[in-house]
Amino acid sequence: MPTLEHEAFIMLFKNRPEMAAELLVRALGLTIPSYREARIESGDLTQCPPVQYQADAVVTFSDKKPVLTVVVEVQRGRDYDKRWSWPVYLAAVRARTRCPAILLVICPDAPTARWCMKPIDMGHPGWRLVPLVAGPDAIPALTDPAEAINAPEFAVLSAVAHGGDLDGQPVLEAFHAALTTLDDERSRLYADIVLKMLPELARKHMEELMAVGTYEYQSDFAKKYVAEGKAEGKAEGKAEAIVMILDSRGLSVPEEARSRILACTDAAQLDIWLQRALTVAAVEDVFA
Repeated sequence: MPTLEHEAFIMLFKNRPEMAAELLVRALGLTIPSYREARIESGDLTQCPPVQYQADAVVTFSDKKPVLTVVVEVQRGRDYDKRWSWPVYLAAVRARTRCPAILLVICPDAPTARWCMKPIDMGHPGWRLVPLVAGPDAIPALTDPAEAINAPEFAVLSAVAHGGDLDGQPVLEAFHAALTTLDDERSRLYADIVLKMLPELARKHMEELMAVGTYEYQSDFAKKYVAEGKAEGKAEGKAEAIVMILDSRGLSVPEEARSRILACTDAAQLDIWLQRALTVAAVEDVFA
């Protein structure tokens, strides 16, 4: 299941596609073509015959015609499959837009950022893909409230990357200033993102700035993911209880059956299996 943090970072680019350019220039020091428009494109990069590839976000910058496309990927941990799929993303969008394509990887933590920076050897002589990675060290710390107000999505990234630093208080104060200028839904969403990812002391300081005490998620977007996470947690607990009951009754649980139970997220189905686990004579009867 996609996490709140992962989907929220993608939402930042959907709300402000220009942030892809801001990160490339301000965080990574690149020079990009001049453009008049930045728009979100479909992230569906499926091939024919069908092999599904889905990028987190695709931003195209245009000046009457496309001048640059940026594939944005949010990476919160090591995923070795991405070293095979990222080159496909770039090739697909380059063919679709007929313009240069760049891979921009957003990493909230430094170890993952270092892993993502490793070059991908394509096999063809001289062809290596080196992902452009915006980790916490690359993202500038916004401490100027006026700057944060002008670029609230960038202020979110700054607060996540630097709000927990020893000198992170000005960053959080600038981010808070940006919140006060947004509509209610965006303000709640961005507060949810930052508070979810701050360490405890920084979170308490942010709560004091917002004067809310112990924080509860405010945005509909965050509430959806929190509710799904809680439901998933309950399902996981039921699945583990089924396996434990079968084991405690001396019934040998084959690996295939164990995997099927633990992979199930349907609470109603798990309730049925749980009742059966108390009385069945053989594990396969749980699925009857």
